[in-house]
Amino acid sequence: MSANIRPSGVFDTSYGQDISINRTRGDKWLSNGLLIALLLVPLLTAEGPLGISLVPQLWIGLIIRIAIFAIAVQGLNILIGYTGQISLGHAAFMAVGAYTSAILARELGMSFWLALPLSALFTGGVGLIFGLPSLRVKGFYLAMATLAAQFIIPWILRYPLEGITGGSRPLEVPAPSLFGLSFAHENAMFYIIIPLAVIMALAARNIARTRVGRAFVSVRDNDLAAELLGINVFSYKLQAFFLSALYAGVAGCLLAFESNSLSLDKFLLDRSIEMLAMLVIGGAGFPLGPLFGVAFVNLLTQNIIPSIIPSVKGVLPSLFPFLNPINVDAALSPLLFGLALMVFLIIAPRGLAHRWEILKISWKLRPYSH
Repeated sequence: MSANIRPSGVFDTSYGQDISINRTRGDKWLSNGLLIALLLVPLLTAEGPLGISLVPQLWIGLIIRIAIFAIAVQGLNILIGYTGQISLGHAAFMAVGAYTSAILARELGMSFWLALPLSALFTGGVGLIFGLPSLRVKGFYLAMATLAAQFIIPWILRYPLEGITGGSRPLEVPAPSLFGLSFAHENAMFYIIIPLAVIMALAARNIARTRVGRAFVSVRDNDLAAELLGINVFSYKLQAFFLSALYAGVAGCLLAFESNSLSLDKFLLDRSIEMLAMLVIGGAGFPLGPLFGVAFVNLLTQNIIPSIIPSVKGVLPSLFPFLNPINVDAALSPLLFGLALMVFLIIAPRGLAHRWEILKISWKLRPYSH
């Protein structure tokens, strides 16, 4: 949307300028400056090499978590936002990437730098298998077919492969290293995860602008019309499932090596639903939708809701004396999250990214933004 609008007096003089992501010099300076500022954050913590405590150490873990799940939701955006294929098994694909990379590192002694692409490709292959039902079914029925992955994959990892995955027990994962330099500390992992998240976000944005991406959008809008135009609908659906699972595999691998421990409790159905909510809140079909959605949900669940719960707990017993306080404590967090999601869907049904696009267009059209 806003990428096709330039401020008054700015014109494209070459095809390179016309297809560039950052159209103006100001856009380039802003994007590069934000990336440099982000990479400087670990240096300004108390545990950084400079010993300057300008930034709380907790921010590093929060940014890493947002970056990892932004990669996973970016893959979900390719499948749902661009291709229109619903999936409820995305957390299971993350589990495949996480456990594959952990097994390659533990059992075969493979380095992180080789385990990462191999586990991503293997996860993409698994995604192809569960994408096969898209040939015959779509919509709600496809969601049920992908839901099978969310139950089958964890069951396989828990029972038949218990000998190498540890089953229900936590699985230790070695820290990445490069030329003798260990990345065990989260400040060091920051410089692996953040650049990789930026690269994969740019790759997803460019995929949407290629012939494959345009075919994805045509399948989403009207698969019958796309097939009549000569587009191999089933082939592009499988490609979307492969790319989506590949992104989930990368995110799962990063999650495994960042936490140095794996447990199947991290990849249950509620995680898949949470990532779907992140995409809806951020804006499906928008390049920045996954980032906005992941950041918003993490801030909501980690900061906003915990600060609201004490005041709500003090009010509920007087309003509803028949409620058991123990049950209230356990139900408040998901209840408040569900209410926030409902309100958000009413106020901004197309997501935060759509609001951001409107804001950018209004700024570029100033003073005639009305």
